[in-house]
Amino acid sequence: MPILPVVFAGGHEGPWSVRDMTAVTGAPLPMVERVAVLEGERVAAEAAIWALRGVVSHQRYVTKREHDELSARSPRLGRPEATRGALIPIKKSHAWWALSQDERRAIVEEQSRHIAIGLKYLPAVARRLHHSRDLGEPFDFLTWFEYAPADEAGFEELVTMLRATEEWTFVEREVDIRLEQ
Repeated sequence: MPILPVVFAGGHEGPWSVRDMTAVTGAPLPMVERVAVLEGERVAAEAAIWALRGVVSHQRYVTKREHDELSARSPRLGRPEATRGALIPIKKSHAWWALSQDERRAIVEEQSRHIAIGLKYLPAVARRLHHSRDLGEPFDFLTWFEYAPADEAGFEELVTMLRATEEWTFVEREVDIRLEQ
């Protein structure tokens, strides 16, 4: 998969209107009215109040079987009926990053069942993970979701289930930004 840079720009412009912004854990982001998702870009317009940068690259922590199942069941972003969105930036603790790759994988799937939980909500919820840690950004991951209004309850269930896992005990900052078009 080619690396795709993406900037999430919060401010007064963009196709996504902010419905709610909540600091779940740690410091909040400044409130904004709108969010633009700038694919292939590395910088946001000067008028942006904040800009979160990430890259889409190869999948981590997945087996071949999980990769194939995710690929087969994942809907594309930008579906016309998916007028609701969520941007959830996450920063994990130093303790998380001190673990080896196989220890993190064990927490993600064997203990927390992150991938298995997510698969239950496909194809209703489209998702894409952006990696930011190696870019020196304030968050390690920028999680992006799109779904139809009829699937909002399912999305809430998904987020609640993930936040109750062992994996989430390593989250030290999380901001939940709900959006609509």
